[in-house]
Amino acid sequence: MGKRTRLPVVFSAEEKDRRQTKFAHATQRLSWRRASLFLPVVLGLAPDMPPLGLIAGEGIFPLLVARGARAAGRTVVCAALAGNAQAELAAEVDQFRWVGVLRLGQGIRMLRAAGCEEAIMVGRVRKSQMYSRWRYFQYIPDLRTLKIWFTRLRRDKRDHAVLLAVADELAKEGITLIDSTAYCADHLSTPGVMTRCQPSAAQWADIRFGYEICRTISRMDIGQAIAVMDKDVIAVEAVEGTNIMIERAGRYCKVGGWTLIKVANTQQDMRMDVPTIGATTIERLAEAKAGCLVLEPGKTILLEKEKVLELADRHKIAVVGYAPETEGHHAGGT
Repeated sequence: MGKRTRLPVVFSAEEKDRRQTKFAHATQRLSWRRASLFLPVVLGLAPDMPPLGLIAGEGIFPLLVARGARAAGRTVVCAALAGNAQAELAAEVDQFRWVGVLRLGQGIRMLRAAGCEEAIMVGRVRKSQMYSRWRYFQYIPDLRTLKIWFTRLRRDKRDHAVLLAVADELAKEGITLIDSTAYCADHLSTPGVMTRCQPSAAQWADIRFGYEICRTISRMDIGQAIAVMDKDVIAVEAVEGTNIMIERAGRYCKVGGWTLIKVANTQQDMRMDVPTIGATTIERLAEAKAGCLVLEPGKTILLEKEKVLELADRHKIAVVGYAPETEGHHAGGT
C-alpha cells in the first residue's frame, strides 16, 4: 500500500492572525531557537513527522527532552534503560518500555517497530554498576551487543567509543541520532555569571588556573570535573561521577569556598555527550561548602535551569559560564 499523503490545512485570515499572535506571545517566554520548533504546531502546519525515539538513562534530562518534543508536536517512543531511567517517564511519553542496558538489539527493535527515524539518547548510565560482583548475572547482553563488544570495542571500551558504536548501529537500521538539546536548548549554560552571586577574586584565579587542567583530564578521558582551592587541585572526577567527587572535595576542604569546574568532553558530540547539572548537584555543593560552579557555555544542560540558579543563589554559590574565548562576558573577571 502506498504512503498516505497528508493534505494541507487551510485557515481563514482571521484564524491565521490569531495563531500568529499566539506564537508571538510564546516567543516572549522562550528562546528563539526553542520557540522556532513550535512554529509549525502553533500555525497548524506541522508535517506528518515520524515518532521520535528516546533512549533514556538516569536523571531529569530525559524528562525535559520528552516534554519539549511533545510540546513541539512529536510523538515520543521511549526505550528506558532498566535500573537507570525514572519510572515517571512513562507518563511523559506516548510509548514506554523497559530495555536492558546491554540489550541494544531489543531497544532498536522497539524503535523500528514504532516507525522512528530519529532518536535522542540522554541520561547517565551508572557505569559503577558494571563493576559490581554480580555484573555478569545482572547485565546479560544480547547477540548484537556481544558482537559490537568483541569486534568494534575490542580494543577501546571508553565511553565515547561505546556511544559512537551505538549511534552507528542505530544508523544501520535507518534511525538517526540527533542533537540531544534540540528540544531543550533554553536549559543550556550561557556565557558569564548566571547567578546574582558573584565569584570572588580568589575564585576567578582558581577558574583560570583550573580550566585548562580540567580540559586536559577530559581529553585523556579520565573525567570531566575537578575541584580547586587556592590554585590547588583537591579532587578529580573519575568513574564515580560528579556528585561523589563533590563529597570527597568537601571532606578535604573543610574551610569551604572551593570551586568546581566541569567541562564537556573535548571531542563532545551533542548527540550523546552533554554534561548536566541539576538541583541535586547544587545541594551537594552546598553541603560540601563549595563557593563557585564553572561550566562551559552552550555545552552543559542545567536541568530545570531557573530552579537550579535560584537554589545556587540561596546557597551563595556563583554559577559561571566560562571559556577563555568568552572572557569578555565574565563580569568581575578582570
